[in-house]
Amino acid sequence: MSHLEERLENDLNKIRNRVEKQAELVETAVTNAVHALQTGNKKLAYATVLNDLPINRTMREIDNICHKFIAIHLPSGSHLRLLSSVIRVNVELERVGDYAVTIAREAAQLSKPPEGNMARELERMASETQLMLRQSIRAFNDLNAEMGRSTKLLADQMENNLDSVYTEMMANQDRGKVKDILAVFVVFTQLKRVADQAKNLCEDAIFASTGEQKAPKVYKVLFIDEDNGCKSQMAEAIARRNYPESGEYLSAGRQAAASLNPNLVSFLENRGQNLSNVQPSSLADLTERTISDQYVIVSLEGEVSSYLPEIPFHCTALEWDMGPVPEADDEQGFENLYRAISLQVKDLIELLRGEGAS
Repeated sequence: MSHLEERLENDLNKIRNRVEKQAELVETAVTNAVHALQTGNKKLAYATVLNDLPINRTMREIDNICHKFIAIHLPSGSHLRLLSSVIRVNVELERVGDYAVTIAREAAQLSKPPEGNMARELERMASETQLMLRQSIRAFNDLNAEMGRSTKLLADQMENNLDSVYTEMMANQDRGKVKDILAVFVVFTQLKRVADQAKNLCEDAIFASTGEQKAPKVYKVLFIDEDNGCKSQMAEAIARRNYPESGEYLSAGRQAAASLNPNLVSFLENRGQNLSNVQPSSLADLTERTISDQYVIVSLEGEVSSYLPEIPFHCTALEWDMGPVPEADDEQGFENLYRAISLQVKDLIELLRGEGAS
């Protein structure tokens, strides 16, 4: 084997290894999303939503590696066929990750897990779906055509199973309402997908014309606590200072304090952050649109659900237990609180934007 052939094989193996790890992440996402739905575990549901971001980043990395491989090696024959398949599989895995996010978001919205026969149908179909996913991933990783063909046969049975579930739902005494809801849901889902693809086409057109890449996403984050007098203000100040390009940050309280904690103001001023013109605000000061636009809502005191009667569907709720506000003369207490919140903010922003976020 020549040096160029050896380099080609090494580069190709690196791509396959990256795809295999991506497949593991996606399979875990589906498993966690289904488990969250079946058990009512909202924390697992929201964790699954956020863990889709690394999947998306890995998808883009694999895409870039594939295009670099083409540019360097100019593959042909089986190598080109494999690379073409990798590019398609990469997109498909990312979409499966998106489906897991949707399941997780639905799980987070349910007042209680499915019960009775519907729960049993969910368990059966979830198991079959996960089996298909697991086998299809293995078939691709092993380049096993026979396993691929046999796994495809399971899809026909899945269609029949799904039809039986729909039939049972339509047999419900409120079948007219269920039918209308399903129809409207399907219409809106398809319209949303069309809009998303149209947006992608616009971005492709811009890139083709000017070479301008899609700008990194800016995430909206809302920090909340009881009175917006200390901890949520500190979190917002840390995020604004350390990660100005990664997000748009707000803070609010269940009720607004009369003024900011004076010890917080002096503590942050010693670190070059001026809050002299900042006033506490309450959640009531925010519009429904502002709250629904948030990608993440972080509570630094208690559960987010205790502040909001309904958490927006596309929003992820997180709880950071930061303990009580330090006493007035407790300088070290404020320092410890600042460090603890800084670490949580760092982990969150790097999960959203990746390492090196600014």
